Order: sequence, then structure tokens, then C-alpha cells
Amino acid sequence: MLDPLLIVELGVLGLATGFLAGLLGIGGGMLLVPFLTYILGAQKVAPDLAVKMAIATSMATIMFTSISSVRAHHKRGAVRWDIVKRLAPGIVLGGFLASLGVFALLKGSFLAIFFALFVSFSATQMFLDKKPAPTRQMPGGAGQVAAGGVIGFLSGLVGAGGGFVSVPFMTWCNVPIHNAVATSAALGFPIALANVVGYVVGGQNVAGLPTASLGYVWLPALAVIATCSVLTAPLGAKAAHSLPVKQLKRVFAYLLFGLAAYMLWKGVTAH
Repeated sequence: MLDPLLIVELGVLGLATGFLAGLLGIGGGMLLVPFLTYILGAQKVAPDLAVKMAIATSMATIMFTSISSVRAHHKRGAVRWDIVKRLAPGIVLGGFLASLGVFALLKGSFLAIFFALFVSFSATQMFLDKKPAPTRQMPGGAGQVAAGGVIGFLSGLVGAGGGFVSVPFMTWCNVPIHNAVATSAALGFPIALANVVGYVVGGQNVAGLPTASLGYVWLPALAVIATCSVLTAPLGAKAAHSLPVKQLKRVFAYLLFGLAAYMLWKGVTAH
């Protein structure tokens, strides 16, 4: 049985990440990984394994939040389904490569530091709000499959829904931010599905997993967070369409800087 206080903590985390997933199209992973790393550590899971389980469990929740927030964005006609179709094949391949192969070979401390550095880079790009060249467009078919591969691979290493790569990439290609956020939410599902299959298969015989784990995925946390996040994702999606673009980017950036600092500290101090 889960401690009631732990259920409350996971529930609040789910409500917050669901809202942010809808608002910013980030799938909630950027927020979930640091908090789940802390919670798993408190459950006496080894630091190295805690980081990996946090990444895998975070990714699993994205399967649920993405469906919920996509429905809200789709009703407003904001999802660019043409982009989703072109990026998805590469995303699935990149996700499998990361979660089935590379993830198991890397140490949790390395993954935590990589997470921190990558998130810091994404946050800086958002914060500076660089304007793309007005003539730049999304690349052709092959270019989008390749871009999808990179998004899927990086997402698999850090347990996020890809919004931290796909939103800046799409805005860089002159896709308006509201369309980029909505499209990123739709990409969250293939990213999550491909990676979760890899985490479950790759984590089958790992020592030290807590009870009720499926590979690297911690099922009790998945159940509570997914249930709560699905409730608030549509509210975040609604708010995304009424907030000014610049503030949206600033909110995104500040949040990511704070979480990157925590994961950098975890990576450096993990033994």
C-alpha cells in the first residue's frame, strides 16, 4: 500500500504537470523527472536507479496527458497534423534507439547531468526569444523524418515529451508558437509509446527495482499522476490560447532553469 501522504504528493504533481503539459506542450516530463527522482530517493531507491525510473515513469504518464491536451488543442484547430505525420516515423525510431539501447548503458548520474544541460539550453533559447529568419520553413519530408529521429532520441534520454526540442524547432521554422505547442502535444503520444516499450523491455532484469515496477516504470506513481494530469491538461490547453506569446516563452524558460539546476545537483552528487 502507498502511504496516503505520498498519494497526495503524486496527485498534486499530476495536477500541476497536466496543466503545464496543456499550457506549454512539454508533456510535463521536465517537471516530473526532478520531483520523481526526489520521491523515489525517499522510497530508498538507489540514486542511479531513481533517475532512470523517474525518466521512464515520467514518459509513461505522457501517453495519457498528450491525449487529453491534444483533444483540447484539436478543438481549436491548432494542431498541424501534416507536421505530426512527417515527424512521427523518425520519432518512433529515435525513441526505440534511445530507450532500448543507449538508456540501459548510461549511468543515472550521466543522464541527470545531460538532462540539466539540455534543458538549460532549451530554456535559454526560449528566454532570448530569437526571431527566426522570415523565409525559413519546415524542412522537406526526409528532413522532417531526421528531425523526428533527433526529437525521439533526446526525449528518450531525458523522459520528456519532446516539447523542449520540438517547440523551439517548429518556432525556428516559423510555425506560430500556439500551433507549435499544440502540435508538440500531439507528438507526445508516439514519443511516449515508443520509449515506454523500450523502458519496459530494457528494465526487465534490473536489480533493486521497487515493488509494482514494470521494467523501469513505477506503476503506482504512473496511476496517480496520469489520473490527475488528465483532469488539468485541457485547462492548460485553454489557457495557452489566451496568453501572449512572449509571456508563454518566459514562463517556460524560468521553469526549466530551476529544474535544470536541481537535476545538475543530483547528477553531480549521485554515487
